[in-house]
Amino acid sequence: MAVGLTWTGLAATAQERFVPKASEVVLSASVHTSGGRASSLRALDQAWRAQPQDLPAALAYARAVFTLGFNEGDLRWFGSAKAALMPWWQATDLPADGYFMRGLVKQGFHDFDGGLQDINQAITLNPERAEFWSWRFALHLLQANMGAARQDAEDIARRFGPQEGRIYSAVLAYRTGQALTAVQKLSASMRLPDYQDAASQVWIGFHLGEAHRVAQQPEQAIALWQRLLQAHPQSHLLRLSLADLLNQQGQFRQAKAVATAQATPSNSSLTDALLMQAVLASRGLKAPDEAALAQQMAARLQSQALRQESLIERPKLIYQIAYGQDLAAGLALSIENWQQQKEPPDAVLFAQAALARQQARAAEPVVQWAQTTGYSDPLLAPLIRQLKAHPSWSKERP
Repeated sequence: MAVGLTWTGLAATAQERFVPKASEVVLSASVHTSGGRASSLRALDQAWRAQPQDLPAALAYARAVFTLGFNEGDLRWFGSAKAALMPWWQATDLPADGYFMRGLVKQGFHDFDGGLQDINQAITLNPERAEFWSWRFALHLLQANMGAARQDAEDIARRFGPQEGRIYSAVLAYRTGQALTAVQKLSASMRLPDYQDAASQVWIGFHLGEAHRVAQQPEQAIALWQRLLQAHPQSHLLRLSLADLLNQQGQFRQAKAVATAQATPSNSSLTDALLMQAVLASRGLKAPDEAALAQQMAARLQSQALRQESLIERPKLIYQIAYGQDLAAGLALSIENWQQQKEPPDAVLFAQAALARQQARAAEPVVQWAQTTGYSDPLLAPLIRQLKAHPSWSKERP
């Protein structure tokens, strides 16, 4: 398996929820009885609860539930991971694994600077752990610090080999206006013997699909993700990416099928992100269940508001902006969100909201980001042209 590829690059796609009280952190029976992980996860849970002040037990449990949330798109598990690490949340004498795990959880709750600081400390203590460098690359990319991300890619190549380095340089390439170069590099990497395990195939395949999409090759991206999802049906990342792209292409029936393939009759098992894609697909199909699905999404957002969750999730932005439920609130959230993370989907939503509200200049940070990084894709490019051509663009800045 490729070193460092288990989670890397997914940080940018994660949308986090809330931190429950420690007394509310429980592992549901459904999790413990899922697949072949029942006994190992239960054992980690029991070991942590038996000795909550034991750092190795807490780290093992935190890593397990963090990974669970990442892989299945149920990121409420991040709260479970944080609860396990709370005795050491302010500690300044952690081992490398402790700093790393705390950094992962911090970034999961949008404390990107704090997460980066902890991961930097982990690298200082143990520079030979590839996953430390891998996550730092992802955070630098999320914050649009392309110079630091490029340095990370070079360091990864020097420390862990040119094959590894080429993957990171390819990811950086499609995020800086060189999508075809990325397609070539990632296609070659996917065929290498060292990257045939499931985690590497999903991770590299996600980025290869994104490179195809950015390079205006949506058919290739769809075909790739369909093939990979068939082989790895539990991958929330692939399922969401495919449903989203199918909706973008107007293939609403296929998008809805992908988004809801693993849904229960009530759709309660769908993540917020997949439910939102189902809503968009139903609207495109003019399906009679659109109102019911949208109502479910509204109920979830209302529950989050009642719990006073402060994090900005992308499904909420999509509901407010792309679905058109509350454009004014969506623009305000986009402005706030852009201060924390600078990702292509967020840029598209920000631009859409600014145009819909006739406030093109509000999205000037997106235009500057695109110019600085060189990033462009089939969704964002026309929006930037519309922003610059909009009458409000030439007016005095607010």
